[in-house]
Amino acid sequence: MAKKTEQKCDFCGAPASEVRFMLTGINANICDSCAARADQIIKENLQEESKANIDFDLNEIPKPRQIKEHLDQYVIGQDEAKRFMAVSVYNHYKRLLQKNTQDDVEIEKSNIMMVGSTGTGKTLIARTIARMLKVPFAIVDATVLTEAGYVGEDIESLLVRLLQSCDYDTAKAETGIVFIDEIDKIARKSDNPSITRDVSGEGVQQGLLKLLEGAIVNVPPQGGRKHPEQKMISMDTKNILFICGGAFDGIEKRIAQRLNTHTVGYRASRDVEELDKSNLLQYIEPQDLKSFGLIPEIIGRLPVLTYLKPLDKEALRNILTEPKNSIIKQYKKLMEMDGIKFTIEADVYDYIVTKAIEFKLGARGLRTIVEAIMIDAMYDLPSKEEKNFVLTLDYAKNQMENANFSKLRGV
Repeated sequence: MAKKTEQKCDFCGAPASEVRFMLTGINANICDSCAARADQIIKENLQEESKANIDFDLNEIPKPRQIKEHLDQYVIGQDEAKRFMAVSVYNHYKRLLQKNTQDDVEIEKSNIMMVGSTGTGKTLIARTIARMLKVPFAIVDATVLTEAGYVGEDIESLLVRLLQSCDYDTAKAETGIVFIDEIDKIARKSDNPSITRDVSGEGVQQGLLKLLEGAIVNVPPQGGRKHPEQKMISMDTKNILFICGGAFDGIEKRIAQRLNTHTVGYRASRDVEELDKSNLLQYIEPQDLKSFGLIPEIIGRLPVLTYLKPLDKEALRNILTEPKNSIIKQYKKLMEMDGIKFTIEADVYDYIVTKAIEFKLGARGLRTIVEAIMIDAMYDLPSKEEKNFVLTLDYAKNQMENANFSKLRGV
């Protein structure tokens, strides 16, 4: 009887006994190793084709005015910051479109720096824009970053969230937008770098330079240290728009010092008296960021500098009720789901706003106060037959007195 011939891979010629798995077709065989290589080649070619075919129709891109109008539905005030964001995002689209033209003029990206105290809406603006964009968008936190080799996240991990937002399509991720929050937390810890190694401050800033400017970096798709054996994904950051935001707590003092230092003579002192001392952030300049602890190279790669105004009483009052997802509308919706009609007396709004200003927590303070006032009602009402709840000023004051908020005063 004739000896049965062992199957061989028609691509590499390896016999079935020497491979882990053999795929058998009608007239051909392929081993698992060749199949894996073929899959990789196909993916790489499709990615290159995707890069070549990325295109935008300028008529379909939301115009700056449309972007700001969308922001106005969710973010109260901050017109200056919203205008800067709308223009920068729109120009980012046009920059991507310009790649497909033969013009010699190359449009450079304008990374953005947003400065504003806590609770003024930096992250909210970024999240709201993310919902209407057609390019990948990711919000990341700078506080966890350290230099490579130290406990924390490597700088390249910023791009992992961007990859996740577009299902690891590298070509799409390379045209996305990254919002880096808490950028002030990586400020230089000391004016004298020789005292100790600043691995979470200046060291991170140095690592961010190549990302902001544009470079080809290797990104660990599953996180760098937990999966050291993983295959890196190569990404080019030259077409990624970076938006940075930070509270820069205390920078007003540096602005005031600069303004006083630059005043000489009677005319200058008169100009100082005309300054709005309640909102010194509007006078912020790049040298103030440098004195706070950002290195000049980082500041130079964030050429668009804008600020967010501190929220006054009127703005906080509007934030309570006007946005589409305002906290009062959220509570009315929660009550409605239990069949309860929820109404609030007008003077309760003023009481909540006054407390928020007292606690100095911005818009976030509004939610903290409303949560404290409503906790008992949200606990009891779903179990009762009562289908009408009126929030009175006396009830709100009583709830606030019972809540332990003394620790928030003077924050």
